[in-house]
Amino acid sequence: MAAMKQLLSLTSLLLLLFIAACSPGDIEPTTETVTVTDENPAAEGFDERGSDAKAIAIADSVVKYHGGRRAYDEARFLKWTFFGVRTLTWDKEEDRVRIEVPEKEMIYLLDYSDDDLTGAVRKEGVEMTNPNSLAIYLQSANSMWINDSYWLVQPFKLKDSGVTLKYVGEETDPQQKRPSEILELTFNEVGDTPGNRYRLYVDKENYRINTWQFFRSATDEAPAMETPFNGYRDYNGIMLSGDRGGRFQLSDIEVLDEVPESVFTQF
Repeated sequence: MAAMKQLLSLTSLLLLLFIAACSPGDIEPTTETVTVTDENPAAEGFDERGSDAKAIAIADSVVKYHGGRRAYDEARFLKWTFFGVRTLTWDKEEDRVRIEVPEKEMIYLLDYSDDDLTGAVRKEGVEMTNPNSLAIYLQSANSMWINDSYWLVQPFKLKDSGVTLKYVGEETDPQQKRPSEILELTFNEVGDTPGNRYRLYVDKENYRINTWQFFRSATDEAPAMETPFNGYRDYNGIMLSGDRGGRFQLSDIEVLDEVPESVFTQF
């Protein structure tokens, strides 16, 4: 479980490919203001000492708006298609993931339940049995998983292991044109790209993330990527954004109570 928590805190350089526009019409303001630090416990390894108290309070309000920690923790299975390229099914309780890439005729079955990445891979109808080849393909799938899951559930990952949160100030969101409070996330020795930095524009009225900016290096002045968070919907109790502008969509999102066991054990 520790390995899965660490993995979900991370990002990959695939994010540099995607810059999109957004529509301010998706925002539905509310007057609710919440601060619920006791309802959103930090993961082991979260840099609480190095983080700002105000940033932590805002992060907790983000989780509250998106359905709450309890609803997220109780969401057993998540399924979605990442930018029309691949479909992922995630068993949150058992730490297992299925990734299907139809165009390349690839299926990956990943298992993190023992804190080490294991699994199986089928390519063009043939299961990979060579240990060296299998390890390479599993690591490739692991990078997909890190990237794709972070795009989907990033609002719930603000207090993950290795994360430091800083409050930057108030500013109008660059895409939604909404009054926002700005959080910055940096990462300490975790993931494929631990030197990354994120800047999140959090709506002051409803605590939605309106826009995120990705910086390849924490010292960069200009972001390498900026996308909106549009198309928020309630998925079985948790709020997720699927529309990141243009053709860059997280589509076919589902939060399920039951999935056949064969999804994670058979090709």
